[in-house]
Amino acid sequence: MAIIEDLQSLVEFESPSDDLAACIGVVELAVEIANRNLPTRAALITENSRPVFWWGSKNPEVVLLAHLDTVWPKGSFTPTWSVTGDIAKGPGIFDMKAGFLQAIYAVRDIADAHNKVAIIATTDEEIGSKTSRELIERVSKTASAVLVLEASLNGKAKVGRKGTADYKITVHGRAAHAGLEPEKGINATTQLAKLVLEVANLADEEFGTTVVPTVMQSGTTTNTVPAMASLDVDIRSFSAAELLRVDKAITNLMAENSAAKVEITGGINRPPLETSATSELYEILEKVARKIGMQPIGSASVGGASDGNFAAAAGARVLDGLGAVGEGAHAKNEQILLSSIPSRVELLTAFIKELIRD
Repeated sequence: MAIIEDLQSLVEFESPSDDLAACIGVVELAVEIANRNLPTRAALITENSRPVFWWGSKNPEVVLLAHLDTVWPKGSFTPTWSVTGDIAKGPGIFDMKAGFLQAIYAVRDIADAHNKVAIIATTDEEIGSKTSRELIERVSKTASAVLVLEASLNGKAKVGRKGTADYKITVHGRAAHAGLEPEKGINATTQLAKLVLEVANLADEEFGTTVVPTVMQSGTTTNTVPAMASLDVDIRSFSAAELLRVDKAITNLMAENSAAKVEITGGINRPPLETSATSELYEILEKVARKIGMQPIGSASVGGASDGNFAAAAGARVLDGLGAVGEGAHAKNEQILLSSIPSRVELLTAFIKELIRD
């Protein structure tokens, strides 16, 4: 199938988020693929100095949202592309280059789609979408629907995603000789250690709120009272109110020793994707699936965030997880089922037609 050949070329063009030249190159390749398959031309545009793929309407009713960057440094997969039976593996194949191509092939069979639909693929999603967020919010405010081509969960659409926040907590103490006069120092390590459990205890299982201390660093030499210690914290929740609660608690942290200074950086990154934003489109999707003879698609809420979170916060109806069927996002076994591609393209085509019909 031509789509498999296109997918191989996209996967073999490795595109880690922090490699700007690679991200430019993968968008150029995506434009080339689109221009071979679609009647109107795609383009590389620049948003805050980052490359973005754009095809279709400049004021779309329906946005097909994707990203072409990956978490994998170049050379992480050897070989970069491999196929064993029905399983194809490679960096970013599941998250989410296959989903992007499914969008290309879906609109190919919709007459005049370019007048009502846009395919937008960014290159900074895996590092927080800091440069593309404004663009996503801008197009989402006026769109009737935003369909996110992120990977599915065993074929299921994603109707809920946790919002995310991240913080760095830095404690500034005072250095001193650890053997001669430790009492003259302020030990930043022990001060931070007393905050770690306080932070972790902010989690709330009822709302799916996780508060996870991750990277911790402190000290300079083994015989010096540490003058500085830092902790990274990852927070996720299905509730916007919960993210605000945790934000308030973290930004008000104080060291036990009043002479130590606590510095907080970071904050809420992505708001949650709540089911209130997805329920209407999900019902339409299931109706479309029945109409074309497919089994029920199913739905799930997941912990990972996507650009669909931003789209929903901007007021759009959103449905996520419309991309590939497979597993292993951000893992060494990242893979998709090749046999699932035709039915996913067929479903997306029928779904878009339903959304844009007069």
